[in-house]
Amino acid sequence: MTRPPPPLWRSILYVPGNVAKFIDRAHERGADCLLVDLEDSVPPAEKATARAMLPDTMKKVVRGGADVAVRINRPMRLAMADLEAAVRPGLSALFVTKTEGVQHLRLLDEVVSELERERGMAPGSVGFGVMIEHPRALAELNDIAERGPRVVSMMLGGEDFALETGSAPGDETLELPKRLVAFAAQAQGVAALGILGTVADYTDPAAYRKSADRARRFGFSGATCVHPGLVGALNEAFTPTPDEIAQARKLIAADAEAAAAGRGSFTVDGKMIDVPVIERARRLLARADAIDRRRSTSS
Repeated sequence: MTRPPPPLWRSILYVPGNVAKFIDRAHERGADCLLVDLEDSVPPAEKATARAMLPDTMKKVVRGGADVAVRINRPMRLAMADLEAAVRPGLSALFVTKTEGVQHLRLLDEVVSELERERGMAPGSVGFGVMIEHPRALAELNDIAERGPRVVSMMLGGEDFALETGSAPGDETLELPKRLVAFAAQAQGVAALGILGTVADYTDPAAYRKSADRARRFGFSGATCVHPGLVGALNEAFTPTPDEIAQARKLIAADAEAAAAGRGSFTVDGKMIDVPVIERARRLLARADAIDRRRSTSS
C-alpha cells in the first residue's frame, strides 16, 4: 500500500467553506495547512454553496504557500457530494470525519481514485486525515493506522468524542483517547495531530501554547485551531528551538568523534548518550531542516 508522504503541518487552521471574508484572508495567517470546512461550521442549507465555492476557495487559500485540505461530511451521501467538489488539482488531503474503520476509508478511496484519474491528478496524491470521533473506533485504531488507504494523519475529534461518551471536553477527559490515537499513528509513521485538551476555547493563546508544548513532548507533530490568533502559538510549539537544534548538533558531533574512537556510547554534559539519543537528535534536525525549506518556499 502506497501513501502520500507524511505532511509537515505544525498548524492547521479551519476555514469555514461558506464565509468569503475568512477565505479571502486565510492565506495571510501563516498556517502550514488551511483546512476548508464543509462540515460543522457550514449550516446544512449552506453546504451546496460551500461546495460550489470550492474551486475558487482553493485557489485563494494557497496564495501564501500553505497546503490545502478539505474536511468532508458524514453521512455518506453528503461525503460523496463533498468528494466531487473537493478532489481537484491542488488538494493535499481530505479530513475524514467520524472514521470508524478501514472499510469506511476503502469506500472513500475508491471514489477518490476515480476522481484523480478523471481529473489528471497523480494517483494516490490525496491523503486522508483520519478523525476519530466515536468510542467504537478506538478498537480499530491500529488497523486504521496500518491498513487504512491514503492515511497521512490521525487525530481525535474531541468535541464529538466527548459528546458520544457523555463526558465534558477537557484536559482530563480527552488526554487518554488522544494518546491512544497518537500511539497508533506513531507506530505506523503517520502524523499524530492534536493538543492534549480541547480545541474549542480560543480565547487564551498562552494556555493553548502550553497544551501544544505538552503535546509535542508526547510526540504529536501539529494541531488544528479554529482562530487565526492561535496559528503562531502552534508554529512555535511544534518547531524545534535554537537551543534544541544546537544540542542536537553537539550530540551528533560527539557521536562522530566516539565512532572514530571505536566507542558506541559516551557522555555529554554528564549524561550517557547512546543510539536512541542520537537518532532522536537526527530526527529533530531533519524536522528543523524541513521547516526551514517550507519557510523558504512560502516567502
